[in-house]
Amino acid sequence: MTYVVDPSLALAWLLPDEHNKEAEAIRLEIENGADAWIPIHWWFEVGNALLMAERRGRITAEQATHALTLLDALSLEEDEETAEQIPARTFSLARKHRLTLYDAAYLELAQRRGASLASFDSQLLDAAAKEGVCAQPKE
Repeated sequence: MTYVVDPSLALAWLLPDEHNKEAEAIRLEIENGADAWIPIHWWFEVGNALLMAERRGRITAEQATHALTLLDALSLEEDEETAEQIPARTFSLARKHRLTLYDAAYLELAQRRGASLASFDSQLLDAAAKEGVCAQPKE
C-alpha cells in the first residue's frame, strides 16, 4: 500500500486526545515498509498544529519536541513536484472541490502517485471520492 498522509492523520498519531486505532494501523503499516508521501509543506502544517496544541495546553513543550522526533523517524517521502503541480492541476482541484490549496495538494499527490489518501478531513475525503481516489481510513 502507498499512502499520502495529511496532517489530520499524523496528528492522530501524536496528540493524546486525537489518538485512534485507524490512524495507528496506518502508522504501523508505514513503519513496516508501506510507502508514505507528503507534500513539501506538510512539515509546516504539522509543526504549526503541534505548536498551537502546545500553546493551548493540549501538550507540553517536551511532548511537542518528542512528536517531531517520532515523525522524523518515519520514512515519509517528500514530493519534490508538489509546487510545480499548482498551476497544472492543484489549483483546479482546489477550485472544483472548494478546498484550500494546501489540502488540494494532498489530493493531487494521491492522484499522481496512485496512492491512498490517509486523512480524517471530511471535505478532503469527499473530494477524493469524487475524484476516484482511494482514501483511508474509511468513514
